[in-house]
Amino acid sequence: MEDYRGKRVTVMGLGTFGGGIGAATFFARRGACVTVTDLRPAAKLEDSIARLKGFPIRFVLGEHRVEDFTSADLVVASPAVKYDSLFLKAARRAGVPVTHEMNILFEMCAGRPILGVTGSNGKSTTTALIGEMVRSRHAGALIGGNLGGSLLIAADESPDRSAPLVIEISSFQLFGLRRLKVSPNVAVITNITPNHLDWHGTFRAYAEAKRNILRFQKPGDVAVLNGDDPLLRRWARRLRSRAALFSIRVEPRTEKAAFLRGGHLMVRWEGREFRLVRETALKIPGRHNLANALAASLGAVAFGVEPWHASEAIVRFGGLPHRLEMVAEAPGNIRFFNDSIATTPESAICAMETFPPPITLIAGGSDKGVSFDGFAAVAVRRTRRIILMGATADKLEAALIRAASDAGRCPTILRAENLEQACAWAAEGAVTGETILLSPACASFDQFRNFEERGAAFRSLALRAAMARITTGSRNP
Repeated sequence: MEDYRGKRVTVMGLGTFGGGIGAATFFARRGACVTVTDLRPAAKLEDSIARLKGFPIRFVLGEHRVEDFTSADLVVASPAVKYDSLFLKAARRAGVPVTHEMNILFEMCAGRPILGVTGSNGKSTTTALIGEMVRSRHAGALIGGNLGGSLLIAADESPDRSAPLVIEISSFQLFGLRRLKVSPNVAVITNITPNHLDWHGTFRAYAEAKRNILRFQKPGDVAVLNGDDPLLRRWARRLRSRAALFSIRVEPRTEKAAFLRGGHLMVRWEGREFRLVRETALKIPGRHNLANALAASLGAVAFGVEPWHASEAIVRFGGLPHRLEMVAEAPGNIRFFNDSIATTPESAICAMETFPPPITLIAGGSDKGVSFDGFAAVAVRRTRRIILMGATADKLEAALIRAASDAGRCPTILRAENLEQACAWAAEGAVTGETILLSPACASFDQFRNFEERGAAFRSLALRAAMARITTGSRNP
């Protein structure tokens, strides 16, 4: 690695997710003069600032200053900052190189085996499950990326400099990685649906950013793609690497595939077929999680994991927080599920289709520029009540009214001021056997720092609401 002693490094975007912390720590340890700048004030970044205690770091918070970008030797930008940011433009005009935490990680780990996972929905669950499988063979494997935290620090501190990496990679990170012209040895794409259009501008631009995970693969690499996704089927025909398809609908005809047969998850690898587990062995609910398990199994086998280790991991895996997580139960078999990770309409649709009626859905949040028409068509058919909140409430309600007109039925639609009110109304009006589901279909940034904070708040509110029904002996409204 380059000698950074005495170099001026500006980290743009400290945030709370870990990437900014990782970049600042990495360069401070190497003797760089680090400036961390973030538009949020110190009061909203207390936890992140505390994690950098002891390092000689200069903080510029609540604002960005042009001179911190033009006088730097290197700028490390948060991947969520748009390429055309005025401050990044100023840095480039001044001849200052701009990079990202993920780019630094790939540069530092050049030569290590890397498995990358991306997709519009399911990528975190798939990454975590692959991680369980890979660690059965490589105990020191590093798992992370867009999952949270900083793989840059984990890789820097790892005693095994050849340890493989399993990385969840967002569209923002993939957009930045194109400059390096690198792709993972095994690339997994769970699906591609419209997302982050507020950042990318168009679906085509978003999809092309995702495609960077495949773009620079070599002939010996493997691309694990969703055979049920029409766009990914087209991409499979134009690869430099070897295609491997997974499907919950059909048995792909490729020699590398994962599919369902006779109630079992199956993997075919270079002509040999392996029966992994029964569908009912999965602890994580929903048909979409069958697809995630198939993607994970095929990706892990492509990465050198034995099929029986993949089977063991599937049986053990209990899921990740904030992903169809049952957080409370009240009298009358009323259950509360936290699916705060559902920041797209498609992921909320998967959640609604996981549970039988009656369902009360809590939805809404900040707007990523996507259409809610498909979501609304499912919601009016699957739910009894829908409680809307946040910046997208008007847009969601308009889509629901259109869908209700087409369907000839309309669930009860309520407008809550915040999540606390939404959760209280959901509990008060619940009927026997009801699922109260937080699956917002939107990002959280209008009211929360991230989906985890929103999910934690719902967990607490759901427990309070359940206890209230137990205390009052209420079973029905």
